[in-house]
Amino acid sequence: MKVNGTAVSVGIPFLSARNVQNEKLYLKKFLYISKELHRKLTKNTKPENGDVLLTRVGAGIGEAAVVNVDFEFSVYVSLTLIKCGKDIDSNFVKSLLNTNYYRYLATRDQFAGGGVQNLNVQMVKEYPIPVPPLPEQKKIARILSTWDRAIETVEKLIKNSKAQKKALMQQLLTGKRRLPGFDGEWEINRLKDLAEINSGGTPKTSVTEYYNGDIPWVSIADMTKQGKYISATEKNITALGLDNSSARLYPKHTVLYAMYASIGECSISTVELCSSQAILGIRPKARLNVQFLYYYLSSLKEKIKLQGQQGTQSNLNAGMVKGFKLNLPSIEEQQKIATILTTADKETETLQQKIDYLKQEKKALMQQLLTGKRRVKVT
Repeated sequence: MKVNGTAVSVGIPFLSARNVQNEKLYLKKFLYISKELHRKLTKNTKPENGDVLLTRVGAGIGEAAVVNVDFEFSVYVSLTLIKCGKDIDSNFVKSLLNTNYYRYLATRDQFAGGGVQNLNVQMVKEYPIPVPPLPEQKKIARILSTWDRAIETVEKLIKNSKAQKKALMQQLLTGKRRLPGFDGEWEINRLKDLAEINSGGTPKTSVTEYYNGDIPWVSIADMTKQGKYISATEKNITALGLDNSSARLYPKHTVLYAMYASIGECSISTVELCSSQAILGIRPKARLNVQFLYYYLSSLKEKIKLQGQQGTQSNLNAGMVKGFKLNLPSIEEQQKIATILTTADKETETLQQKIDYLKQEKKALMQQLLTGKRRVKVT
C-alpha cells in the first residue's frame, strides 16, 4: 500500500522461516496480513513473547529462536510455535534445539515417511528433551548467552573493519587520498596495455585420462570458497587434458577473474595452475602491481553485479575486461596502497579466527551443559 508515493505497512506482521536466522529473530523484513486473518490464525494459539519458533523448511531447517518482541504477530506454516510451560526456560529450549543432535533430527526427519519435504510438528513433539531443574536451565541459558554476546561483539568489529577497508579502497584506489611522499599525476590506462589476458578452458569430462592429474584446475566454486588466494583446487587435470583443451597454464601471481555466474569474483594464484573458460587469467606487466590489480578489480565487484541484476550485462567477456580503464599511480605508490589494504585484510582475518574459536568453544560447552555431562552449581 502507498500513501503519497511512500510504501506504508498495514496489518499484522506475519513471520516465516526467513525471520529466524543465526538463532535469533530477524525482523528487518516481514510480510503483513489483515487483522481479520490474524484473529482467525491465532484463535486457538496466540504467539507471544517468550515462545520458541522452530523452522520447518529450507536450508536452515531445525533452527530455533526465542520471541523477544511484544507486538502482535502471526506465524506461517514454515515455523513451528513452541510454548514452554512454567517449569521450562525458553532460552534453554532454544539452545538445546540448536545443538548438532537436534539439528540432525530435523534434517533426518525432513525426508522421513517417503519424501516429506518439511519437519512435521508431530515429529518435534516426540523429541526427547533432557530437563534439569528450572534454576539450572536458567543458569545454563545465561552462560551460553554470555558466549553469544562475545560472538556478536566480534561480529560488529568485523563489520566495522570491512566498512573501513571499503572506505579506504574508495579513497586510495581513485587517488582521492594520496599517501605521504607521493604527489605525481596518475595516468589512465586500459587493462589490455598493462597485462596479458586470456580465458581458460575445460577438458572433456567424458575422457577420464584428462582428469585426476597434478595440474590444479580452477573453477568459480574454488574462487568463492577460498577467497583471495588459490593454492589448491577441487579438481586437477593431466598434461594430456591441458594439451587437448583450450586451457592454458598460468604462472603463480596470476590474477583470476570470474566472467560468469559470480561475476567480478577475484583471486590470486599462489601456484602454477589453469582455469575454466569462465575465468580470465590476468598476468600484470612491469607497470602494474598484482596486489593493486586485485584490489582494483575487487572494488568493481558491486558495480558489475548491479549491472547484471539490472539486465545491462549478465556476464562479462574478455574484450570488456581488456577495456577496463585504470587510473594508475607509480608502481611504488601501487605497492604502498596494496600493503595498506593487505594489512586491513589481515585484521579482518584475525577477527574471523577469533569468532571461529569462540563458536567452537561455545559448541563444545553446549555439548557438555545441555546433555548433563557437566552440571552447573546454582546458588
